[in-house]
Amino acid sequence: MTPSRVSQTIRLLETRVGGPLFERTSRRTRLTTLGEQLARDLRPAQEQVDRAFASAHDAAIGIAGTLRLGMYMPINGGPHLLEVIKAFEAEHPHCKVALIDTGFERDQLDWLRANDADLLASRLPLTNSDISIGPILSTEERILAVSTEHPLAKRDAVCFEDLADYPVSDIPTLPREMIDAFIPPRTPSGKPLRRIPTCTPSHVLVRVALGELVHPTVRPFLEHYRQPGVTSVPISDMAPSQAALVWLTGSDNPKVAAFARTAEKVLASV
Repeated sequence: MTPSRVSQTIRLLETRVGGPLFERTSRRTRLTTLGEQLARDLRPAQEQVDRAFASAHDAAIGIAGTLRLGMYMPINGGPHLLEVIKAFEAEHPHCKVALIDTGFERDQLDWLRANDADLLASRLPLTNSDISIGPILSTEERILAVSTEHPLAKRDAVCFEDLADYPVSDIPTLPREMIDAFIPPRTPSGKPLRRIPTCTPSHVLVRVALGELVHPTVRPFLEHYRQPGVTSVPISDMAPSQAALVWLTGSDNPKVAAFARTAEKVLASV
């Protein structure tokens, strides 16, 4: 709107109301008490109009129905995932988020490629050409889950080289790039680690408690999954692990793009 059009509109509003809505000087313009009252009383109606247009827009471009978000462990969603979901569903009331437990029975990326999930909350790295990386959901320090009777349990911290003498867990259905970054196959000096296939977090922890293996992981893992006889020791020389939203490159699903935008806004504010 041009300045003259703004001034004309204000004059029409003030005539309709019967009093001045703005105090205008050469240096500033501000609402009068009457203007503040009118703005306050109109705000709920304006918000309702905005929601109605947003809802119609969502329906027109396809942000409705169900958005399927998969993850093989809840901790991959990070500490603010519920806030992201609530904000997304508030912005797009015709679309609901369905959480899918992808488990460890099949390759995680197959869930996207087979269209059984719209996006994943996944550990990084993933450099597959058909996978796009979205907002980072969490960055977590590395720890070693060990039996309370294990020799390493008494240490204040360990380095990854200390793991050369002990079997570690392996999850064959996770992308190899991801699992090799999470639990490297060799120590920094080049010693190979003996990796024992496991199938569930509970299976991992039971074998840890029995002293059959040690498990490099992140601190929220032991906060979420508890097992008697298991404790943790910080790993001093492993970089923090990150989890992020990922989806198929070139996806034309507007719900995925909308959810990623919401996640960026929520995570930037915490």
